[in-house]
Amino acid sequence: MWSLSALLFAFAPLAAASGTSPIGTWRTIDDDTHQPRALVRIEEHDGTLTGHIVQLFREPGEDANPLCVDCPGEHRNQPVLGMSILWNFRQDGDIWTGGEVLDPEEGHIYRANLRLRDNGARLDVHGYIGVSLFGRSQVWERVDPSGMR
Repeated sequence: MWSLSALLFAFAPLAAASGTSPIGTWRTIDDDTHQPRALVRIEEHDGTLTGHIVQLFREPGEDANPLCVDCPGEHRNQPVLGMSILWNFRQDGDIWTGGEVLDPEEGHIYRANLRLRDNGARLDVHGYIGVSLFGRSQVWERVDPSGMR
């Protein structure tokens, strides 16, 4: 007989894949061109979500392996590919709060919240300085791992 905890453990990966969690790979979309800019892999470690860039989509003439020239601290002059850009997010009901997001193109770090939309197909990344009411959101699209290129 399966115990309840064994069943929950056995089906936990399916819950994450079904859109109940931000864990997975996400396509970021450029605010101006509406074209894909990067793939970000979000993972959970000890109840905290982190995310790093696993692929960049570069336009002709753009540096294929850019450095984060304007980034602060340990991120300064580091390769953008592989860089951690999300950290310290903890679940609070249906949102993940308390974290920060780094914009490697501008070199700014913002406080942020994450919220799933469209049954987990999209992720609202809301960055802000000070009060979340005065921030802005970017919507990322979930990527099927078999569709990553």
